[in-house]
Amino acid sequence: MGILEKIAEIEKEISRTQKNKATEYHLGLLKAKLAKYRAQLLEPSKSAGPKGEGFDVMKSGDARVALIGFPSVGKSTFLSLMTSTASEAASYEFTTLTCIPGVIEYKGANIQLLDLPGIIEGAAQGKGRGRQVIAVARTSDVVIMMLDATKGDVQRTLLEKELESVGIRLNRTKPNIYFKPKKGGGLSYNSTVPLTHCSEKLVQLILHEYKIFNAEVLFREDSTPDEFIDVIVGNRVYMPCLYVYNKVDQISIEEVDRLARRPHSVVISCGMKLNLDYLLETLWEYLALICIYTKKRGERPDFNDAIIMRRGASVEHVCHRIHRTLASQFKYALVWGTSTKYSPQRVGLTHIMEHEDVIQIVKK
Repeated sequence: MGILEKIAEIEKEISRTQKNKATEYHLGLLKAKLAKYRAQLLEPSKSAGPKGEGFDVMKSGDARVALIGFPSVGKSTFLSLMTSTASEAASYEFTTLTCIPGVIEYKGANIQLLDLPGIIEGAAQGKGRGRQVIAVARTSDVVIMMLDATKGDVQRTLLEKELESVGIRLNRTKPNIYFKPKKGGGLSYNSTVPLTHCSEKLVQLILHEYKIFNAEVLFREDSTPDEFIDVIVGNRVYMPCLYVYNKVDQISIEEVDRLARRPHSVVISCGMKLNLDYLLETLWEYLALICIYTKKRGERPDFNDAIIMRRGASVEHVCHRIHRTLASQFKYALVWGTSTKYSPQRVGLTHIMEHEDVIQIVKK
């Protein structure tokens, strides 16, 4: 029996099993087996096939955004509208067959946008070019999931399932579980909160499935068996996702209102160029980028050339971005902006910068 058949069999058994207290151990074990088989499926085969056309694109710019969705939802049209890149768009499915990069220039930042080929159901198992598409999506900072507003929630559910099965967790944070395998001493199990989903016996059974018999486990939140398996496997990617509903000009205003009010959702129309500005603004928030301007002594700040950093960047990060030796020659910095109590404020390397701050660095 191949891996795909084993996965299908376990999925059937999970859907057949009624969820109650008596079956939670059984379900936990099945989920552990399922995660193990899926990991095997994603490992590249040892025998290298013929070398084909390169699929992934070199990372460039200040951030990377992957555009995924089913065929014919308007991904290529969106890329052509947002960037100066022309991606072939047509009314038939699978117009885009490889990864097409473009650059969105917004607030002084260069955001790399990747138009990926349409995903089909079963992509995680390698159908279509699904596996390569998903591999590129894993390297992005944000995923834009392009959906057809006229198709309801069918597409969203299927795509979430495909990404979930390859270890991409959308709009979720890493479970707060401390896990460390040891050489001996058995299982050390503790929790700082009351647990309703996991017990010591279930944790032990899941670890045995992965041939781990000695480990330290500390639950700092009430996590599910699925989240504990994610921590053991350790290769999960937690990333923000924007659900973009295209073709809203073809549905009722009540339906548009319902979709727009959903969390992490934006409604647009590429055909009529509706709401694209708001989408860019939301994307900027999800990427957590900030602009920092530099100033020389006795001169006005240079507002034409911003340094693009991630939210939470310190003065030290700014020094490294300007020049790699600047931090070692650093004496102090003067900062104007919302991150300071008064302007200018004299700060050290650990000071956290905020959007549109101005910095003047004084060397020793």
